[in-house]
Amino acid sequence: MFKKIKNYFLILFILIAALIPYINEHPVFATEGTGTLTKKLNQLINAEPALQGAIAGVSIRSADSGKIIYDHFGDTRLRPASNLKLLTAAAAISVLGEDYTFNTEVLTDGPVKKNTLKGNLFLRGKGDPTLLKSDFDKMAKQIQKQGIKKIEGNLVGDDSWYDDVRYSKDLPWSDETTYYGAQVSALTASPTKDYDAGSVMVAVKPGAEPGDKVKVKVTPKTDYVKIINKAVTVPEDGKKEITIEREHAKNTITIIGTIPTKSKEEKEWISVWEPTKYALALFKQSFAEHGIKFTGKIKTGIAPENTQMLTVHRSMTLSKLLVPFMKLSNNGHAETLVKEMGKVIKGDGSWEKGIEVLQSGMTKFGVNTKTMVIRDGSGVSHIDLIPANQISQLLFSVQKEKWFPAYFGSLPVSGEKDKLVGGTLRNRLKNQLTLGKVHAKTGTISTVSSLSGYMTTRSGRTLIFSIVLNNLLDDSKGKQIEDKMVAILANQYY
Repeated sequence: MFKKIKNYFLILFILIAALIPYINEHPVFATEGTGTLTKKLNQLINAEPALQGAIAGVSIRSADSGKIIYDHFGDTRLRPASNLKLLTAAAAISVLGEDYTFNTEVLTDGPVKKNTLKGNLFLRGKGDPTLLKSDFDKMAKQIQKQGIKKIEGNLVGDDSWYDDVRYSKDLPWSDETTYYGAQVSALTASPTKDYDAGSVMVAVKPGAEPGDKVKVKVTPKTDYVKIINKAVTVPEDGKKEITIEREHAKNTITIIGTIPTKSKEEKEWISVWEPTKYALALFKQSFAEHGIKFTGKIKTGIAPENTQMLTVHRSMTLSKLLVPFMKLSNNGHAETLVKEMGKVIKGDGSWEKGIEVLQSGMTKFGVNTKTMVIRDGSGVSHIDLIPANQISQLLFSVQKEKWFPAYFGSLPVSGEKDKLVGGTLRNRLKNQLTLGKVHAKTGTISTVSSLSGYMTTRSGRTLIFSIVLNNLLDDSKGKQIEDKMVAILANQYY
């Protein structure tokens, strides 16, 4: 009898040992009373074909208590993509303040005699990513109001507020000419009120007749970029296939392909090479448009100490800047904010020092930065690693901050059509249960999709969630999975 019992326990031990790897493969923890939620999310994760061979990090908390009510690989470090911007925005507004602005200064080292500036004009940038052509016009007008009609010296661009490293260390080569991979400089310019600093917008539409070259418009209007137009108009039933590309290390943009008559305008945002000189070119253009004669050269350098301030342009406040930054997931804004934190707190406008400030700022929110790898401010790096539980911890803690309304208001809102309300969620989660009830940051890089934020359930309770999906064969499938998970949350009475 004893021998049979002994054999039974031996068999049971062998079976348990054999199951351990499978138990560890999908660890799920849930608090008491959330069994239905746990069951539904588990079923979705285990049954979803797109997650086979992938990793899903999911963390769900009560917005009231911060208690984790669902955790699937929540402590596993995963690539966050643009969900990293949640950390960057929180650190920036905490460190710099809601009312912080970026200044652009116009200075001179010479006197004004008989309406002529006999000296150099310095345009000193201090990180403003929102400068438009119209802002350069305003600065030119201010110079004109001071009686200056002629500048005999040079126009010098001073971008020394930040270091001279233009790209974050892991930016992919393929992103170099894209607006979201634009060079970061303390002196730059944006084409539109999306504020994609360091880029131009190229619009292409069909010519009058088949065989005509396509019509091309560059915003802002500038000769800083050279357009080579090789694209042609084809009949109405022809193929629409337009490619707009900039040559590496140059400002030559080539347009090739075909566009049918009666087709809608095609737009593409293309980064420029050397944004400091781009800003200078626009400023020089504003001189001519405001009757100021300029006879010198455009150069880059550092304004000397014995200069006189002619005018200064101040950007919108940081609380307002968060809206285009977060709603539209602007990479350039993220990297600028990192450098600005480094400059203001450590006197060094670099990624290295800025990231140190970012990480230090996270500790006050109970975020364990020792569990992370942070290489930039935007999440474009494939080396960035953050656990979902740390993202949800941040989202819980910041609720008590006085600047939280600005932070919360900067998040994309589900299904809201207005670009600066719905942002990157304007075409998602539009059903009755979720429309307008999800405020969350999206994230996408190759093989990665993420979504983290706040949502209101059908019972009126607020949940905090972080969903980080890695190793996907198709990142568009990731968005579908995230939306399914959020729909499950929305339908809870918890």
